Amino acid sequence: MNDTTDPIHIVDSTDSIEPEEEALIQESRVWQGQGWTARVIKNDDDEGWAVAMLRDGEPEPALVGPWTMGRDKKNPKPLDISAFHTLVKTANEVIRRHEQQLHAQLHKSLRVMTDDGPVTVNLDITPDEDDPYATLSAIDQYGEKLASVRVRPDFRLNPGSAEDWIAREYKKP
Repeated sequence: MNDTTDPIHIVDSTDSIEPEEEALIQESRVWQGQGWTARVIKNDDDEGWAVAMLRDGEPEPALVGPWTMGRDKKNPKPLDISAFHTLVKTANEVIRRHEQQLHAQLHKSLRVMTDDGPVTVNLDITPDEDDPYATLSAIDQYGEKLASVRVRPDFRLNPGSAEDWIAREYKKP
């Protein structure tokens, strides 16, 4: 009789199944967590201190602001979990506002009344370093695309230019 058994691998409690995450720094002048690093730095503009909020993977801080002096009036107040959470919330809000502003600059929309009903005219700018351009599109009241043309990125979308485009049967302006 030939008895074959499969070898069994016993997992020791010291074996690492998951890759270990890097230990987060949580010190008085550097605090990490939630995808952010807060770093207290000397404020070059005056005698005080500043805090820089850097999102993980980003080369530049999303937020730099003044930081409170400590009791000795020379050194900065130490970072703590409460201050860090407030800084993360503020930095996320700054990024959200920046994204909203960028979206508003790159995407414009207006409605024009026509004999066939309202038409929404959109201008979407693509800010490419080598070849920036914009796309002008028209959508009817049912969500159907009526036309789409490529235009210069500095095209001025206003009620007059939208009405002219529609009147010229969506020919490239």
